[in-house]
Amino acid sequence: MIIDEVNQRKQEIHTDSYPMSIGEVISVYQEGDLEIHPEFQRFYRWTDEQKSKLIESILLGIPLPSFFVAQRDDGVWDVVDGLQRLSTILSFVGVYKKENGELGEPLVLKATDYLPSLSGMKWSNESAPEHEIPKEIQRAFKREKIDLKIIKKESGTDTKYELFQRLNTGGSSLSPQEVRNCLLLMIDKSVFQWLKDLSDNVDFISCLPLSNKQMAECYHMEIALRYFVYKYSTQESRAGISDIGEYLTKEMTRILVSDEFNYETEKAEFELVFKVLNDILSEDSFKRFDGEKDKYSGPFSILVFETIVSGVIGLINASEDKSISPLLLTETIQAKSKNLVQEYDFNIASAKGVRGMDRFPKLWGFGQQYFQK
Repeated sequence: MIIDEVNQRKQEIHTDSYPMSIGEVISVYQEGDLEIHPEFQRFYRWTDEQKSKLIESILLGIPLPSFFVAQRDDGVWDVVDGLQRLSTILSFVGVYKKENGELGEPLVLKATDYLPSLSGMKWSNESAPEHEIPKEIQRAFKREKIDLKIIKKESGTDTKYELFQRLNTGGSSLSPQEVRNCLLLMIDKSVFQWLKDLSDNVDFISCLPLSNKQMAECYHMEIALRYFVYKYSTQESRAGISDIGEYLTKEMTRILVSDEFNYETEKAEFELVFKVLNDILSEDSFKRFDGEKDKYSGPFSILVFETIVSGVIGLINASEDKSISPLLLTETIQAKSKNLVQEYDFNIASAKGVRGMDRFPKLWGFGQQYFQK
């Protein structure tokens, strides 16, 4: 059985490997045959010190890890892994292009442990020639070889996305949602922008008392994604998946990148849900209510989110059908929110040790029933 599975999957992946000089890679990039996705740069957080250490390694002849690219149907190579390293190299030699197509600012190097004289140096510096990389070093730099692993276009359709996810998780500086954002940008940039715009909605943000670090790592976008994944989750789609992060990534493309997904309708409902919550509970929307202190306390709770949102969606739909008045809508949300932590079913489903994949369907279903009582 395992032999058959290995042989079958190996046939779906076609790869090649060969070294190229940095000068050749620069030429391929300038000719438009290498796409490094400059829009990904918003998720990578390399400092100038880290970039300078990479350049130092190349100048000293220290081998770099392989770069992975995927060949598209039009022959262009999409960088799957090594984007930050390649963009650093291109920025250093002054040919890196930003998302709008304009040339980016050339990298100004920092002093490194082995090459402190790199401080303030640039590839080209007409105004201060003493801070320009000498020509002999430039030639040697462009002759250095890097190893390219090429995923050929004959490979399975999802191979490059799967490889990108595997290579950019675990030990990566990217958060799980930043990896998903890159995947979504590779698949459909317009869908990424749609999700980003929703996650930046003022009412939505006001309901989420997140830290600056969480916001920087796009956790608010993950919460927006969870909204749609939870809403359209099915028992069949959850079968065989034990990790919530893996499930979010898988369902992101199934749900959002679909001809059946009505972006305008979904956007309108999303904005209405969080407008109602912001008007009634604001930043307390997804906090636990402390009965003894008679106030909401603690940070944002994903457990409360999974329960409250499903219930509010149902209430809003009922309100639009004239079966619940705006006043009753407000009173119901306030009461249900405060009493939630006292509910037996909520505490059982959200107890420590309950896996996310087992928890969220129970809380989502409970929330729908709880708000209708």
